Amino acid sequence: MHSNLLEFQLLSCRKFFEVSMFYDKGLKFECNRCSDCCRKSPGFVYLSRADLTNLCRWFRLSQQEFIEQYCRWVQYYDNTEVLCLKERSNYDCTLWNKDSGGCAAYGARPVQCSTYPFWSWMIRDQDTWNECGKDCPGINKGRLWSKNEIETQSNLYDKIEPIHKNEL
Repeated sequence: MHSNLLEFQLLSCRKFFEVSMFYDKGLKFECNRCSDCCRKSPGFVYLSRADLTNLCRWFRLSQQEFIEQYCRWVQYYDNTEVLCLKERSNYDCTLWNKDSGGCAAYGARPVQCSTYPFWSWMIRDQDTWNECGKDCPGINKGRLWSKNEIETQSNLYDKIEPIHKNEL
């Protein structure tokens, strides 16, 4: 009897501390390959060491060659400079290929790209998610992603550590 009561109290406490999110029952998203997330508006794709390694392998380039051809240094939130993919004058990502209509490094794309649209700020609340859906035709359509899948993607995004200039 005592152990059942203790177990019940533990479960009750666990449920009390669980945070309810608007996506508890999942969110629908399916990329329709419009490439709007890769084009048309300015932005930064920050590169981690793993991203840089994967992209260098994909393009069979040395780190120096890849950085010279595809990267730029930008000011980060902490006023340091970090490595970021270049964008063209029309704001298309440097890896976006107009001939194929997609990413030239899709199989090795940076974590920031592969976790879209489950970035922590985008899934903060229902209003933000729906607002982002105005720019992404795949949001709220297609496959249902579970809460666990969403949070896995969001956690990967949050753990991105961009390469600082003094680290190379």
